Amino acid sequence: MTVSERDKMAAGQWYSCLDAELDALRLTAREAVHRHNTMPPAERQSMAPALRALFRAAADDVFIEAPFHCSYGINISLGARVYLNAGCTVLDSGQVAIGRGTMLGPNVQIYCAEHHKDAVLRGQGLEVARPVTIGADVWIGGGAIILGGVTIGDGAIVGAGSVVTKDVAAGAVVAGNPAHPLPRSQT
Repeated sequence: MTVSERDKMAAGQWYSCLDAELDALRLTAREAVHRHNTMPPAERQSMAPALRALFRAAADDVFIEAPFHCSYGINISLGARVYLNAGCTVLDSGQVAIGRGTMLGPNVQIYCAEHHKDAVLRGQGLEVARPVTIGADVWIGGGAIILGGVTIGDGAIVGAGSVVTKDVAAGAVVAGNPAHPLPRSQT
């Protein structure tokens, strides 16, 4: 029995993104994203129905500003009251779960794919999908980049422009490139 590239991607194995089935899934996502991004603002209550249907799961009160971009959409789960500001990009070759009450600032980027380090294999489209899990009530500042394989705990804060390469503990504040812990301000 042959294992499809999509099955390998879902299993966290090396797969080729240069694949007809994955191309078709990305086209479906681009079409749904386009419909979302071109909806008149007065009609955009939370997200376009096509985008909602694409996602693995999305609470009724999720709000995604336009423009938004995702690779597949099928690997994205969004909890209640999740807010994604304008310009967010989720390259969801791996599972991306965002917990309730979490807010992403403008231009936050989540990258699940890790491309092969060998140039020849990378040229053949070989990559591996790493999941991203973001807990509840997390605040991610504008322009932050979250790399695959990262878990961000409940109530954490990621400073604007940070590059998160490692897990962030619940309640922690991180900033920088790469992101590192900061003392939590007393307000």
